[in-house]
Amino acid sequence: MSERLHDLLARQVAHAPQRPFIHLPDGRSLSFADLGTLTDAAEGELRGIGVRAGDRVLVVAENCPEHAALILACSRVGAWSCGVNARMAAGEVDAFAHKADARVLYFTASSSASAAQHAARHAGVASVLPGMRRSAVASAATPEAPPLRDEVAALIFTSGTTGAPKGVMATHEGLVHFARVSAASRALGPGDRSYAFVPMTHIFGLATVLLASLAVGAELVMRPQFDPADLLDALAHHGVSQLQGPPALFSRLLAHMHEHGIEHPPAPALRYVYTGAGPLDLTLKRRVEAAFGQTLHHGYGLSEYAGSVHLTRLGEQRDDTSVGYAVEDGEVQVTDPASGRPLPVGERGELWIRGRGLMRGYFRDSAATAAVMRDGGWYASGDLGELHADGALFVVGRLKEMIIRSGFNVYPAEVELALNQLPGVQRSAVVGRPEGDGNEEVIAFVELRPGSSFDAAAARAHLRQQLAPYKLPAHIAVLPELPTSHNGKVLKRQLQQQAAALR
Repeated sequence: MSERLHDLLARQVAHAPQRPFIHLPDGRSLSFADLGTLTDAAEGELRGIGVRAGDRVLVVAENCPEHAALILACSRVGAWSCGVNARMAAGEVDAFAHKADARVLYFTASSSASAAQHAARHAGVASVLPGMRRSAVASAATPEAPPLRDEVAALIFTSGTTGAPKGVMATHEGLVHFARVSAASRALGPGDRSYAFVPMTHIFGLATVLLASLAVGAELVMRPQFDPADLLDALAHHGVSQLQGPPALFSRLLAHMHEHGIEHPPAPALRYVYTGAGPLDLTLKRRVEAAFGQTLHHGYGLSEYAGSVHLTRLGEQRDDTSVGYAVEDGEVQVTDPASGRPLPVGERGELWIRGRGLMRGYFRDSAATAAVMRDGGWYASGDLGELHADGALFVVGRLKEMIIRSGFNVYPAEVELALNQLPGVQRSAVVGRPEGDGNEEVIAFVELRPGSSFDAAAARAHLRQQLAPYKLPAHIAVLPELPTSHNGKVLKRQLQQQAAALR
């Protein structure tokens, strides 16, 4: 049997039990041995209430040590942890519990007011884990049978930014392998501290942050959610050497810095800055690099691949938005969306993925799994991109988001790049709006930096210099804030609904 998630903790407890691992907002720190003790307690409770191998344990959470302990305890028992962000609505949480056929629900009540509210709805009782509550055990829940029972470590729900979320079955092998790949890609080691606000309910927080740090004995400055002032304090005073998050994090951080007149925040230990889990705009990249004096690294990952399948290289400076090069045991092929035929270097097409980290499918959804799997073990991602001769990959958008205007393809990312160059624009998003003749209009939404205004005439003059006529937005709407998921991805399905109402 391949390594399991809990083996990563066991190795650290055996080699350096008293080394600090998790640093909390109240100043407390937990060692690897302390996390081991929490995991022992969680394992005992899971077994005591009848959780079996192949059961799903839904954890309604914001980041805290107890959530990490439950993930590792589920691994010991053979159950699958299923993280759900506590800030989701009641209906969303209940739908995920139903979709997962959860045996029991846990709530990180002491670290999250939202989780406490969900616990109250489910009449949660106290857990042996401090500050945690749990639901009654669902006697009707059916454990999964081998071989999936033994291969799968976690059920990760897709973000559902363009459609209904699905439950990705992520394997122990894929997650453990990527934990080491991620750590190696940034030379992560015991002397490093990462700012761990990215939710562990998401593949980014689970694999890139928690498991990679466990794999090499690095430390975590753990936070339940993002607070730009706290992040700046951690960079200045708490030895944070690695900063990772979605592009939305960096947009919010730069907005906070602009509002408070901070140009170059002190960060004496910082040596690695990374963004993923969403498209990166070149304007944002340059602003982050100017602020920190560091390369902003980038990667291409997705829930269906247990982490990233392409990453930029440590020590390489690129003045573009490439997501870098294929990781160990990962493959990407650019294909013609209509025929599935591989395309030559430099041509745009749908990205197909395969490798060691690929999911085992969508949980109890054979139709959705069949819709994305292709001969040869390839997964059709729905993402559009192109490979360059040096092996660098560029992701240009989503196949479903591509806009057909006057018979031409319009990639939203191209229009967003031009919009983000406008003075005062924090970030933008572009969607298509169907017209009666089967054509689509280009509709743009912009979010402004604090204190900025929007000059529509100047914006249109700039866009006419940057874009072909068929790419020009028919409408540009200013929003106080773009709608985003809890993982920082722009919810374009909501923007499409707003676009339909614009006149």
